[in-house]
Amino acid sequence: MKRLISYDLPANAWIAALVAAIVLILAVLPLTTPSIRSVNMAAKIIVFIPLAASFILLIGYTGIVSFAHTVFFGIGGYGLALGLLNSDASVSGMLTGLMLGVALSAVFGLIIALLSLRIRAIYFAMVTLVAALVTSQLASRLTWLTGGQDGVSFDIPDALSPGVRYWTVPFSDVPVTGKVLLYYALFAIAALSFLAMLRIVNSPFGRVLQAIRENEFRASALGYPTTWYKAVSSILAAVFATIAGGLYAAWLGYVGPGSTLSLNVLTDILLIIVIGGSGSLYGAILGAVVIIVSENYLQSLIELLIPVSIAKSPAGTLLSGDRWLLWLGVLYVVAIYLVPEGIVGMTRSGGRPGDRRAIPGPNHSR
Repeated sequence: MKRLISYDLPANAWIAALVAAIVLILAVLPLTTPSIRSVNMAAKIIVFIPLAASFILLIGYTGIVSFAHTVFFGIGGYGLALGLLNSDASVSGMLTGLMLGVALSAVFGLIIALLSLRIRAIYFAMVTLVAALVTSQLASRLTWLTGGQDGVSFDIPDALSPGVRYWTVPFSDVPVTGKVLLYYALFAIAALSFLAMLRIVNSPFGRVLQAIRENEFRASALGYPTTWYKAVSSILAAVFATIAGGLYAAWLGYVGPGSTLSLNVLTDILLIIVIGGSGSLYGAILGAVVIIVSENYLQSLIELLIPVSIAKSPAGTLLSGDRWLLWLGVLYVVAIYLVPEGIVGMTRSGGRPGDRRAIPGPNHSR
């Protein structure tokens, strides 16, 4: 087990147990409940875990603050959609479209890395934010390619469609359809992506990224080509975000500016890493669960806890379930003040990446 997760267990036993429980619940959920809402929520969590983890790879391990991450997410979604539309919904078309998206994202990730060498951190962050906004506007305007504001709807391969029924789970009477198989395809690809990133950050390469984050001048003085390391880190983060975008589009059967390129997606990513912690990839798992479950059930929880008579009174307007987004914002602010390092950061003192263990030499190998 330790080898599978690159010997990078959460420092706290409770966090490790919580992560294991989350993975188990996500693994069995489609077979135990007929609730479409719950399965859709679980699928979104699965997609956003590698998406947020790829952002942590960029900002938490390399120290590059880029707000253009939604661009890669969108490229993955549109790439998969266009591949399916041009191949009569075949698996080969799906893979071809996604791979072309990965290639395009790798180029754009390299450009971002090169920009980060010439522009100071705060200005670089603003430039990438503008790039994300411009890309969203382009997707809205290029109707012939992207469908404009309406986006693109597409069919997925028949074997993964909800209309195909394979068997029924004996103990829960839940039908196993093509949509359930698609869910497990998402689960497997997201898990492999997360494990790959975990391997990357725990390799000598990952150690150098942390050294660059802490003191780029010192890392350069030790003989590391910091430009190369930052470029590779940006490309890797872009690739994993693109894969996540393709997974999300495949699940929805749709891609549009609002689903992949909007500021809401960027906000979700930032909320996830603030709540979970940017110092460890495990923060992506915990943060994704907290934020996405809150988005789906916070309104219902408020309506359950606050009596209707209070919610409808002038004094109770802010306690109405319709104000759930306000309370999600309050959760965000409170988390920043009380848990600035996130859930994992609270329990990971002395662990990666905040530790100060020796940086391997250029010729070091594990």
